[in-house]
Amino acid sequence: MTNELQCEQPKVEMKRAEHKPLDFVIRDQVIQALGKPIDLRNVQVRKVWKDHYRVNVLVGLNAASVRIANSYLLKVDSDGSVIAATPQITKQY
Repeated sequence: MTNELQCEQPKVEMKRAEHKPLDFVIRDQVIQALGKPIDLRNVQVRKVWKDHYRVNVLVGLNAASVRIANSYLLKVDSDGSVIAATPQITKQY
């Protein structure tokens, strides 16, 4: 017994999967502007409120030495493009 509505759902799901999540778009822009640290561990992207995000760039050779090397408060538009950054993101790596 098949349900035709179930057949329609994968098309909608695939459409959403084609777009990168907003966090990944923001992360890519920050790393492109900042440069990629040699000992990069992670880039945390956290939504603070409506269109503002906190981005922390974590570095360290191993788990015991992880630290926040850079931290930014970003304002982004609906597409995830960075409109403003505090402090300003400059090329460091």
